[in-house]
Amino acid sequence: MTGQDGISTVQDSKTDQKTDAAHAADAPAVAAVNVGKVFDGKRGAQVVALEDINLTVARGEFVSLIGPSGCGKSTLMRLIADLDQPTSGELTVFGKSAQQARLDQDYGIAFQQAGLLPWRTVRQNIELPLQLHKVGKAERTERSTELLKLVGLTDFGDNFPDQLSGGMQQRVAIARALAESPNLLLMDEPFGALDEMTREHMQGELAHICAETGAAVVFVTHSIPEAVFLADRVVVLSPRPGRIRAIVDVKFSGSVERTEHLRESDVFFSSVSEVREHLHGSADANPLGVDN
Repeated sequence: MTGQDGISTVQDSKTDQKTDAAHAADAPAVAAVNVGKVFDGKRGAQVVALEDINLTVARGEFVSLIGPSGCGKSTLMRLIADLDQPTSGELTVFGKSAQQARLDQDYGIAFQQAGLLPWRTVRQNIELPLQLHKVGKAERTERSTELLKLVGLTDFGDNFPDQLSGGMQQRVAIARALAESPNLLLMDEPFGALDEMTREHMQGELAHICAETGAAVVFVTHSIPEAVFLADRVVVLSPRPGRIRAIVDVKFSGSVERTEHLRESDVFFSSVSEVREHLHGSADANPLGVDN
């Protein structure tokens, strides 16, 4: 009897594991259900940063977050990245807790500043996450070579960060975020410090990279045109406390490849206008911290 019960228990355990694995395989990249975040302020006061956030990001989908300064865009990004924890609601990444997704290295992160280590070469900066996780030298070299090609920096692997332009440094930061082949890329205003020409060029590069890797992306920006150009959907947040005011589907006809001619399309202009209207109620208004 004991042996049979033991066999039954093991079989049940294996069945549960298979069920959990199947659930994780079908789970979206990000799922937020009634997520809220409250920070403790001075003298016992509380600051409500986010309230009732309900959002699903599908695998392979590019979602832009936009809203006025202080609306909680970066806070939501930090919750997804397990750099902070929600006060209420539930947030999962590929069907797991944000903490488990972080431990499993399911996502990569790129911030506004490239944050490269100046004493390491471009290749060494890209390889840093792999080195920290004890990946062998030959495998690190192979992976960094692939990523250098992907971001168009094959000839700059032995250069140091101060020998690169701002746009090139950001490409290195993106390559580093992709080093462990994450299924999700979290980006918090990665092009905010670049000049307009470099910024538009980097938008095209990012669109190409995302198409190549198939990673889902959550992208924080203050720029309406940037949000529309890159995203499958644009999530518009209200002023604090941040709530989802609207979600705009960007539906370019034909190929979904983001190329420069799309900036002149009717869909692009209509989507920019729609996002602007959701942000401030009219096409002429200009909320603090949002670039038109």
